[in-house]
Amino acid sequence: MKILIIEDEEGLRDNISQFLNKEQYTVETAGDFHAAMEKIAGYDYDCILLDVGLPNGNGLDILKSLKFRQKRDNVIIISARDSLDDKLEGLGLGADDYLTKPFHLAELNARIKAVLRRKALGGRNVVKLNNMELDFDERTVSVSGTDIHLNRKEFDILAFFVVNKNRLIYKSALAEHVWGDHMDNADNFDFIYSQIKNLRKKLKEHGTNLEIQAIYGVGYKLTV
Repeated sequence: MKILIIEDEEGLRDNISQFLNKEQYTVETAGDFHAAMEKIAGYDYDCILLDVGLPNGNGLDILKSLKFRQKRDNVIIISARDSLDDKLEGLGLGADDYLTKPFHLAELNARIKAVLRRKALGGRNVVKLNNMELDFDERTVSVSGTDIHLNRKEFDILAFFVVNKNRLIYKSALAEHVWGDHMDNADNFDFIYSQIKNLRKKLKEHGTNLEIQAIYGVGYKLTV
């Protein structure tokens, strides 16, 4: 799952980033309005953590831009402003939650998980597809009750496929979603091929009734 942190306070931004990285999220950051607009114009995120007061602009204008672009990125406003009017305005513009500073990082993590469950998983944290069960909170996968050990990237790839089951996933979208900014340094998609090859092998060895289908020259599709 990929998170964008839009926060101008460097210390807080770094603390949130480090915490979420440890929680196995792919994290990108923006420190001002212009950097944030560039990010949301070019990429999609599972959740955006949005500070309202930003250098060069207002975070609420970012919400308006997301709505105008018809993007479905989940948004949690993180703000020092605690007035009812500010909350109502942010939620009215499409934010999914509003968290007032200061806050505990554990609470922020719980809010992120709740938003992801509501939007992508219909409120669930465990998804069952045929004989496979995937727990997004615990980051575990089992087939017919037997656990499968997946590394971090293998799990992220499988989770992305599960959320987008039966849809064509372009290689570039998969790479950008799982690897974030780091994919810009890659010359090709060999790193994707390697991870998917290992993931397919593990699913097959455990008798999973699912198939990661390769669409030649384009991408992949999880068929259920």
